[in-house]
Amino acid sequence: MDIKKSLINLLISLILSPIVVYIILFAARATGASYEMSHGETFMIWLLMAIVIRLSIQNKE
Repeated sequence: MDIKKSLINLLISLILSPIVVYIILFAARATGASYEMSHGETFMIWLLMAIVIRLSIQNKE
């Protein structure tokens, strides 16, 4: 287990997570939907999206 590689993957997933969330929200707003989210909901979605991204960039050996 390479700690450096794991930390880099974690940082990448935490950085990409809000970008993906905002892309989804802007796409929803473009179609006419309006979403209001509290800080707690945004934090939870950010963490869950980071987990999904982390699992998607993980090597399947």
